[in-house]
Amino acid sequence: MLKKIAIIGMGYVGVPLSILFAKKKFQLQCYEIDKQKLKNLKIGKSYINHIKDKDFSYLRKSKTEFYNKINKNISRNDFIIICVPTPVKSNLKPDLGYIKTTSELIAKYLVKNQIVILESSTYPGTTDEVLVKILNKSGLIYNKDYFVAYSPEREDPGNKKFTTSKITKIVGCDNNKISNIVQSLYKNIVKNTFKVSNNRTAEAVKLTENIFRSTNIALINELKIIFKKLDINIWEVIEAAATKPFGYMKFEPGPGLGGHCIPIDPFYLIHKAKETGINPNIIELCSKFNNWIPDYTSKEIIKILNRNIKKNTKKILILGIAYKKNIDDIREAPALKIMNNLIKKNVIVDYNDEYVKIIPNLRKYPNFKSRKSVPLTKKNLIRYDAVICITDHSYYDKNKIFKFSKLIIDAKNFFKNKKEKIIKI
Repeated sequence: MLKKIAIIGMGYVGVPLSILFAKKKFQLQCYEIDKQKLKNLKIGKSYINHIKDKDFSYLRKSKTEFYNKINKNISRNDFIIICVPTPVKSNLKPDLGYIKTTSELIAKYLVKNQIVILESSTYPGTTDEVLVKILNKSGLIYNKDYFVAYSPEREDPGNKKFTTSKITKIVGCDNNKISNIVQSLYKNIVKNTFKVSNNRTAEAVKLTENIFRSTNIALINELKIIFKKLDINIWEVIEAAATKPFGYMKFEPGPGLGGHCIPIDPFYLIHKAKETGINPNIIELCSKFNNWIPDYTSKEIIKILNRNIKKNTKKILILGIAYKKNIDDIREAPALKIMNNLIKKNVIVDYNDEYVKIIPNLRKYPNFKSRKSVPLTKKNLIRYDAVICITDHSYYDKNKIFKFSKLIIDAKNFFKNKKEKIIKI
């Protein structure tokens, strides 16, 4: 008999997970506080660009139950999977508010033999020190009456090659018997699983993956800045270095990091390391350097605009504000910070992004609310002093952009061959 599952948080992690379980005929309860998302879930309408309506419809067809808040019905499940956000505060300290609030609500309705699985990215120790501590308020005994496991999300939105079912699922649990049960659960929906010895190790795996990327991206961006001063083309260097079949992994520079994981996860480990008396100098330096790159990019754009456009008021068009190509995700997107920096310098800024046709309400940038994407027409391209290539969406017509733009500032090596009116940064 298939187990009953509750999934809390229907975003970029919870939705694909729910769809896979629905396809396998599991009985599901999906919890989402955003009422519009909940409405779309009920009618099978996608609100995530790279996931189609037909996939959302599996949830509706499988008779999944949808709830706006955690309630007594959650007690009917064998597994409760938490997929809520873990942002950082303005002081770069971890914000576990969503995990804590969710855990408090679960504790009210927790029953014997339930297994709670945390998927949210966080620092080692969160599951044991935060989640378990709160769930113990239920009066039940951890590892006797109820159980907890950690299985980090490894989503790469928009990646058609490595979708959720094709990415190995890490499973960590302090109880070996329960670890095997959780592993068996995920084997229903993913091709491979990999079990580690405990919760802390599983939490460390996720951070290690993203800190590895963060550190190497910081390195390649610093090399870009150095090589520019030495009149060396960083992209030619990367292309040549990538021919080595060992000891080198290709990373590319850009206008800054985006997404929910790589810009944020390092600060979770930095916080935990400092609690233990260790100063993680390399990780902290690279993370802060990555946070600075959009500011560097903004300054370079301003220099180029002032050098090439003599009129006082410059009007520019940013191409792409999603944090990476071919998706609609603008979480921590460097384009937003760059836009904000340019506006502060009295530059008139518009943007084009067919994946983000209207900017939603953003806590960091409330002045961007309801801004709309400008159609990429000949008429529009001609009226801007410059276009700035930030996100290299596949739908962009390079020939059209090159032909009708007065000046192109390329932060993504979108135009690989040097041309007269293209300036790379």
